[in-house]
Formats: sequence, C-alpha cells, structure tokens
Amino acid sequence: MDGDDEVKNMIEAKEVPTDCTLCYHSCGCRVTVKDGRAVKIAGLNSHPLNHGKLCPKGANALATIYNPDRLRRPLKRIDGSFREISWDQALDEIAERLLDLKKNFGPQVLGVFSGSIGVENFEMGGLVQRFKTAFGSPNFFSVESVCYRMRIRVRQMTFGRYPVEEMDSHLYILWGHNPEQSDFPLKLALKRNRNQGARLVVIDPKRIPLADMADLYLQIRPGTDGALALAMMHVIINEKLYDRDFIEQHTFGFERLVPHVQKYTPEWAEEVTWVPAEDIRRLARLFSGTRGASIYQGTCTQDQTANGVQNSRAFSILQAITGNVDVPGGWVTSPPPRLRDVSLGVEGNPMGADRYPLFVEMWGRKSPYGVVTLVPESIPEVLRAFFVIGGNPLVSMPDSNAFRNAFRKLDLLIVHDLFMTETAREAHYVLPACSHLEKWGVAYSYNVCHGLPFLMLRKKCIEPLYESWSEWKLFTELGKRLGLEDRFPWRSEEEMIAFELAPSGFSFDDLLNRMPEGVFYTEKNYEQSEGRYHSPSGRIEIYSETFERAGFDPLPTFLEPERGPRRASKAFLEKFPLILSTGSRHIGYTHSQHHGADALRKMYPEPLVQISPATANRFGIEDGDRVIVETNRGQVNMKAAVEERVADNVVLVPHGWEGDANANLLTDVECREPMMGYPDMKSLQCRIRKA
Repeated sequence: MDGDDEVKNMIEAKEVPTDCTLCYHSCGCRVTVKDGRAVKIAGLNSHPLNHGKLCPKGANALATIYNPDRLRRPLKRIDGSFREISWDQALDEIAERLLDLKKNFGPQVLGVFSGSIGVENFEMGGLVQRFKTAFGSPNFFSVESVCYRMRIRVRQMTFGRYPVEEMDSHLYILWGHNPEQSDFPLKLALKRNRNQGARLVVIDPKRIPLADMADLYLQIRPGTDGALALAMMHVIINEKLYDRDFIEQHTFGFERLVPHVQKYTPEWAEEVTWVPAEDIRRLARLFSGTRGASIYQGTCTQDQTANGVQNSRAFSILQAITGNVDVPGGWVTSPPPRLRDVSLGVEGNPMGADRYPLFVEMWGRKSPYGVVTLVPESIPEVLRAFFVIGGNPLVSMPDSNAFRNAFRKLDLLIVHDLFMTETAREAHYVLPACSHLEKWGVAYSYNVCHGLPFLMLRKKCIEPLYESWSEWKLFTELGKRLGLEDRFPWRSEEEMIAFELAPSGFSFDDLLNRMPEGVFYTEKNYEQSEGRYHSPSGRIEIYSETFERAGFDPLPTFLEPERGPRRASKAFLEKFPLILSTGSRHIGYTHSQHHGADALRKMYPEPLVQISPATANRFGIEDGDRVIVETNRGQVNMKAAVEERVADNVVLVPHGWEGDANANLLTDVECREPMMGYPDMKSLQCRIRKA
C-alpha cells in the first residue's frame, strides 16, 4: 500500500468515542468505523475510569459483535425445532397470545426479566420495566435479584443514601472480591495506588495472586464473613479504636452496638471462620487506624450467602464507626446525574412483596424488583408468560433444573438476545437483539459503582446487523400491537435519549458533538453535614428500627449457612462433606457472555473445579482429572485443578458455563437468605469424585 492509499484509508475511517457495556463498569473506548463496519476497538485515554486500557473482553468486543453465530432473524418453535419467520409475524403472534392470556387470567400473568446488560444499559432495564407496567403487570425480575441490589438496599437503609467504594483508597480490603478477574478498573486503580503506598488486605477462601502482595491475607471459611466483621467490631469497640466524633455527630444507635458485640470475640470467630484470632485483631487495628479505608465487597460476602443482608449491614457499620464515610478513599456518595427514567412507576406489588417486604418497599418508596427465587414455584399458577431480555436465567439463576422445568410449563416464553442461549433454546420465540455498538444510550453508572460524577453518551457506531432490533424498537412495535403505542411515544432512539438527558443540563447534541468523550457533571463533595443522611433518624442507622419493625435483628448478627458444616444434619454432611462455593470468575467472560469469542476461549478454554491437594488426595483425584461435583440438587462434570492456594475441604466451581458444566445445576432455589430472598450460592455442601 502506498502513501496515498494510507491517507485515503485514514480519511475514510472515523473514530467514535463511546463506552463498553460488556460489564457494569462501562469503560471508555474508541471504535474505529470504516465503510459501516467497526474494524478496531481500543481504550479511551481521556476516560477517568479505565484511562485508555481495556480488559480482554472489551478488547475483543468485535469478536462477539461479528460472531457468525449471532442470531439473524426471528425464530419460532414449530414441532420442537426453530424456523425463521418475519418480525411482523413474530410480533403479531406474540401480541395475540399476550392479549389472550391477559383476557383470560389478568395482566399479572406476565413476568419480564432483564439480564446483566440491563444493569449496565439504562435504556434496556428502563424499557423492560416500562413495558411490564404498561401491560399491567407488577412482575419485573433481573439479575439484581441475585446480585448487587441487596447491597444497594442495605446501604440505603443504613445511610439513607448509597455510598460506594472509591477507586482510589488508602487501604483496600478485598473481601471476597478478586479485581484481577472481575473488576478491571479496580485492578488498575489498585496497582496505581499500591505504588503510592496504599495498603492491601485480602479475605478469601483462595489465596488469589493479589494476596501475595497483600499486607495481610485471611483464609476464611465460605459463608462466615459476618462472623469476622462482628469480631472486628468487638476489637474496635473494646480497644476504643472507633471515631468518637464521627459517631456522635452522624450515627444513631452506637450505644446499643457496644453490648451487642461483646459475645463476638475474636476467639469465637476463629472457631467459626478459620481465621486466627490474632489476625482478626491485626485487621481491626489496621482498618480503624487508616483514614480513607474501604471494604470492597464481592458477591460471596454480600448477596449470595445465608447471611447476606447482615453481612452488608456489618460492613456498613464498620465503615461508619471508623469514620471512613464521605472521606477520600472511604465510602462516598456521588450525586447522580439528573436523568429522566424511561420506566414507568411501579403499580401493584411485585412478586415477593408479602414474604420479603424489605426488598420491595422502604420508607414508602417501592422498588420495581420482584424476588426471582420465587419464579419457579409461581409457574403456571401466577406466571404464564415470560419475556427474557438480554439474559440467560437458565444459567445465571439458582437451581437451573427448577427454572427449566418451570419454563417448560409456560404458555409463552420469549427471548430477545444476540445468541441462541440455553434459555433461548427453551423459548417459543427467539428475537435477534442489537449489540451495544448498534444502538444509542446513556453511560451513567459511574457514580453508583465507582463514585465518579461522570456522564457519557453511548454512540450508535454501526447500523444493526442482520435483522437485529434494539429494545426501543422491539417494545415500540410490540406496544402498537398491544394498544400501548401512547406509552412508547418516542419516534426514534435519539429522541428517547434526548428525553432522558433533558433535566441533566446536557443535551443530546452536547454529548454527541461538544463533549463526545464525556463530562464531569459536578464536583465530588465529601461534605459531612447535618441532613446528609436521608434515613428516618437523619443519621447513619447503626441500630435499624426499619429492620426491627420488619421482624429482623436491628443490629447485625451472624447466621450459619443452612447447608453449612455447623448447621446441617449429620446425615446430610456425611453425604455431602465438602463446602461448595460457586461463581468463580474469569476476566474474559461476564457470566455466560462472550464464551463464543475465540481469543477469550483460548485464554480460558474450559471450566475448572478448584480444590486443594489435601482434598484431592482424600478423594483420589489428580490435577487434570475429570470430576463429578454433586449436591442434593444435581451435578456438574468438569476438569479438576489441584491448587495449593485453595482452602482444604472447599470446592470452588466457576459459573457461566452451559450444559453439564453449569454451576447452577448444583444450587438450590429453596436455600435463601431470610430477609430479601436471595439464593445462597456461595456456602453449600457437596461431594466430589472422579468422573
């Protein structure tokens, strides 16, 4: 190619600054488009979160977008197999069946589910909620029914707002959290700040590589994080290491916490958690002695254990009594951008409001989320139609067999996705969806995930491939057929985005042309003023009367896992003697997504069950053997990885794989956290043998 050709190619190609929605971080990226095709993707240097770097899945996003296995046209199940049909036929038939079910059984028979990208994608989650409300159903479910929403809810009930961990901290406590595999921006920030003297603590049943550089590593029994947190409070209170001034000015109920924690000694916690009492004291002293320290929660400490709510309560209180709230490096509250929500207000009570009221309503404010663990038992008596948008619940939700058996009883199952997932294979209709580069959106999650008051326009970089439709187009066209066209008034996606942005002070044109790389919409404020905490007491509620009125402990307590070695029956433990924790992550995948990208499969080609050498020797297993892991609910077949780093008698199973490697064949939808109905997926019991 000569110089003129190179100049011509540069002129023809254009570079579009946008964000990546392949996980919830929404890192900034630069997409090079030539002749209508995205040909290159790279990090956006100016972005305050990822500073020009991308994780493997972000760097290989085009392999997913241009994957030849993408769905191309609507599919209908006919006589057990799928046949291509037109969009008109698909929507006409879906609308007819929905209206018939609504007429015969009422609108509440419809359940809608928004997957992981509905969390990252403001428009997807909002439009799904808008659709169910317009139809008349209260039943909206999402991956947040097993991940993250509990954390938000508990912090709101403690602080009256939602403080988050900053990227930059003086002390990182990675509590069941491994940023090298699940939190790329935090990995970058941790490396940067370690070089500047930040301290690091790792608490995990596996000695992850980051633990090798940590100031302190604690190998904990899965499911006992709350016991460790309570013992830390015991030390901080009895050694008078707490921040007296902050407690007096900003908290409610500390005087009741003091006697409450006296029984939770480090020696008691050592028996429960496997963590030496002296290490608990070291951690408590380090944490309380550091101004600007943060606990970084993983799903195994907050959402997916028997003690999830009280774990999150305990972590919140630890941050508060040490004064590590609204200080640089601690938990901070970044004001959200002023955006119009495309969803409609909640009408009626979503499923679970009677059994798990704290998840649904708080201080008169109602959440749209239903309790997803109740779905299998509710089909077909309550739910008869189910709409899955950008999700794969047969892989991501607990107890896949329970969900599969329930879905097969539905009168109507519709899936809107890029690929033929395990859930899609059970559907009556499968509809092709757009990728994040094929539609417009607002990148807004930086404040609620990272404490960054930053806003960016997600650009439509290329036209939708094949016959893929965005959520806006899908619900607009389906709404017309259901007589709901007035509920979807926007004539284009651009008009809908302009509607969202109207209160923000930034127009669509501003973010497209004048601020294409995003903008800080305000300055971060660490003010610790009166009235900052919007709880009933106007303070951080160490003692929660909200919990007390709901019939739960107003101070954090510890609950042993239902299937744990200190609570399950002797007969059960003889049958299932090992502790199972599912959900191990790999940086190349987001749950069940991106497994079809060749470059990512080369990095992590197959799922591996991780066990210690002592556990392997006990059951006659060698590294690389095919093994069966079994629980009371089912079994998986994977290859064993024997690693010194894993705690003895613990089995770590990765999630997100389909078929007989699906970790949720092992979990039990009936095994739930008692306050918000979340599944225990991190502290079950299992057995293992050679395949």
